[in-house]
Amino acid sequence: MAYWLFKSEPSTWSWDDQKKKGAKGEPWNGVRNYQANNNMKAMKKGDLGFFYHSVDEKSIVGIVRVIGEHRPDPTDEKGKFGLVVIEAVEDMPKPVTLDDVKKEPALHDMVLANNSRLSVQPVRDEEWKLVCKMGGLKKAP
Repeated sequence: MAYWLFKSEPSTWSWDDQKKKGAKGEPWNGVRNYQANNNMKAMKKGDLGFFYHSVDEKSIVGIVRVIGEHRPDPTDEKGKFGLVVIEAVEDMPKPVTLDDVKKEPALHDMVLANNSRLSVQPVRDEEWKLVCKMGGLKKAP
């Protein structure tokens, strides 16, 4: 299993919006960055990800699961980019802010700490476990 981080502006698509979709999930579309798209191509059904509110909040607020692998994005008129489908798994009991990540020495190399603008990014196993702990989860899913 691999771990990921999905960034969204809460005014466009929030964690609450994601949770309302339930088990059917929601396509993660609209990605127009080649590196982010390549990250989605690498995703497998069952992979987990952090749901990150960007802009003002700048915090990890929940955990999602990939339930549909990479496929063409119908919102891309040029046909160059794809999407995956994700479902909400659980809330992060205590949101983990970008500042929290940057202050934690063990997360110094995390993509979020160094390239916070990338909308879909990988998360290493040890980073996943530590962020889950920082967020108040008793056990990392």
